[in-house]
Amino acid sequence: MLCQDVLRFGQKLVRRQLLEPREGSESLLARCLNTLDLVALGVGSTLGAGVYILAGEVAKDKAGPAIVICFLVAALSSVLSGLCYAEFGARVPRSGSAYLYSYVTVGELCAFITGWNLILSYVIGTASVARAWSSAFDSLTGNHISQGLQGTFSRHVPYFLAKYPDVFAFALVLLLTGVLVLGARESALVTKVFTGLNLLVLGFIILSGFTKGDLHNWQLTEQDHKLATSGSNGTYSLGPLGSGGFVPFGFDGILRGAATCFYAFVGFDAIATTGEEARNPQRSIPLSIVVSLFICFLAYFGVSASLTLMMPYYQIDPESPLPQAFLHVGWAPASYVVAVGTLCALTSSLLGAMFPMPRVIYAMAEDGLLFRGLARIHTRTHTPIVATLASGTLAGVMALLFELSDLVDLMSIGTLLAYSLVAFSVLVLRYQPDHSLSRNENKIEMEPVVEENPLESVPKAGILKTLKSLCDPINTSPTLKSGRIVYGCALLLVLLLTALSLVLAQWPRRVFSGDPVCTTVAVLLLVLSAGVTVTIWRQPQSPTPPPFKVPALPVLPLLSILVNVYLMMQMTTGTWAQFGIWMAIGFTIYFGYGIRHSLENNTDPQPPASNSQTLDKNTPGDELA
Repeated sequence: MLCQDVLRFGQKLVRRQLLEPREGSESLLARCLNTLDLVALGVGSTLGAGVYILAGEVAKDKAGPAIVICFLVAALSSVLSGLCYAEFGARVPRSGSAYLYSYVTVGELCAFITGWNLILSYVIGTASVARAWSSAFDSLTGNHISQGLQGTFSRHVPYFLAKYPDVFAFALVLLLTGVLVLGARESALVTKVFTGLNLLVLGFIILSGFTKGDLHNWQLTEQDHKLATSGSNGTYSLGPLGSGGFVPFGFDGILRGAATCFYAFVGFDAIATTGEEARNPQRSIPLSIVVSLFICFLAYFGVSASLTLMMPYYQIDPESPLPQAFLHVGWAPASYVVAVGTLCALTSSLLGAMFPMPRVIYAMAEDGLLFRGLARIHTRTHTPIVATLASGTLAGVMALLFELSDLVDLMSIGTLLAYSLVAFSVLVLRYQPDHSLSRNENKIEMEPVVEENPLESVPKAGILKTLKSLCDPINTSPTLKSGRIVYGCALLLVLLLTALSLVLAQWPRRVFSGDPVCTTVAVLLLVLSAGVTVTIWRQPQSPTPPPFKVPALPVLPLLSILVNVYLMMQMTTGTWAQFGIWMAIGFTIYFGYGIRHSLENNTDPQPPASNSQTLDKNTPGDELA
């Protein structure tokens, strides 16, 4: 009896939502967004204030003029995740983004973890962008707003709270929450306006940089360093300025800069939450993800090139790089244009962070994993009104009270975890038989299947035959057996790539310097990963092509997982402790409410002892049993 209870409990944790629609599950959201709306949402979410600040920080301390290469590497890394989102957005055109994708493929518990961390990412992202908007506007007024608020409220506050309540940021979040309540079409219109203004300003910056720039700033020599750093007494100190040239900090600087620039492309996943509001989601979602990432790359590439052409990289001011660059070339009034562009970028970024947040909450509440009241749809505006108001209020309160600089890394963990699970889901789902996604087949699949085990009948020959079949399968279409092989290999690969990322993140110098222990471990993990990848590659894929396909399967999703896990390994112990606290709160909600109220509860398979009841529901005697 205990074993059956444990088995039943375990089956609840891995039960999957099926691709076929439920009875009476017609979406109440309005399909009103076209491809241009989705591109504007993706660009607005991704191309925030970082384009005005990040380029200066990375160029001065990490990469120099080679920052353009950093953005290229970061863009290619982001495209790995973007293509995975594009395929699933075409396969599953519904709200929920990575939460829904992992629910379809991995199971309910992983789906809840994904959705719960997406909520965390969006809430922290919204609050931090709102405070950045308030700070940028405050600087234009000569810091009068912050000084007035600091004088009004006491300075004696706990360390985790902000120095003063940011009333301006709180009001801004509530204002944009009202815009979101009005409807998806109205929100998209506001996003398009501010995103368009931001792109116009960035275009002006890029053209100005190419006009007033000097190619000599990409070819700086040691003599230029001496002239720039010599003091009044004629002394010279090279310091942390690098060695000059186009790549002053070497290949290591490019890698460190690319890791930082990767976060500049975070935000495109907001497009994937519009599956029930896009007019043609199977076409517009993949197209808009790819186009928005390309536009963002061109903007980051152009701005960083212009900045490093206008002035030597070692003279860049990390706090306000672009105004300082225009001052350097004699165009001081252009700093006002930069200020306008910064506010427009922050506004579109704020809307981009707020738009997907209630959609994820709505999807989880509709599935029963969060409180059902959060899934209420307004009858006139066709928006998830309760989820929008609740998430907007929570983000507003955080922007009002908390110091968010210490929570940005926590937001990154949630985003990277979602990216990894989407890549895993694409890797697994492509190798599953199509009929395994239907509800009846899912029930039968979860029941014990009696098969001949070649390892029992012919031990030695069976082992060789099994190993050979892994790399040379007979079937040309996926079967339940090949699907299970891929699923198990994919889980093993995640463990191997996590171990490899840990080694590379914690002991990079020892690995590349030839340390016998670290280098051997890294090479062994790499070889094992390659072997398991070949095993997956040799399995048959589904003959039914999705509307959009990730190329180079299984290599591309695995590279995406490796990049995401490697960046997660860079997080501090304190950040992981905060992540543990957030997950403890989430598990309390899931095991206290979600696991019992999940809609998949009604479709759970019966335990093995009652197989006959599952297969023969129409038999009269079963009701008495």
